[in-house]
Amino acid sequence: MTIILHGIRNCDTVRRARAWLDAHGLPHGFHDFKTQGVDEAQLRRWCRAAGWETLLNRAGTTFRKLPEAEREGLDEDRAVAVMLAHPSAIKRPVVETGETVLVGFRPEAYERAFG
Repeated sequence: MTIILHGIRNCDTVRRARAWLDAHGLPHGFHDFKTQGVDEAQLRRWCRAAGWETLLNRAGTTFRKLPEAEREGLDEDRAVAVMLAHPSAIKRPVVETGETVLVGFRPEAYERAFG
């Protein structure tokens, strides 16, 4: 099983997820979507798997600082546009295994997926 962890290198939640994977002996790749970007097809795949409402980090500073017009009346297409323009608005981390997409870090969810 190939595990790719997507996130931002200096994010504390990403660090905790990486530490959990390391502690459980699960090799994984890392994709920093702040520096390496994220493409629309990938965002759409994550939205299908987890839902755009889960993927969009509305509680984060990046989203809260957006103009009100960008934050209101969101649907999947508008949310994807926001996340493409502002990758920091993507909830972190996003972990892909090929068949599974996990958004955020909850040890119990990782245990179910990888345990």
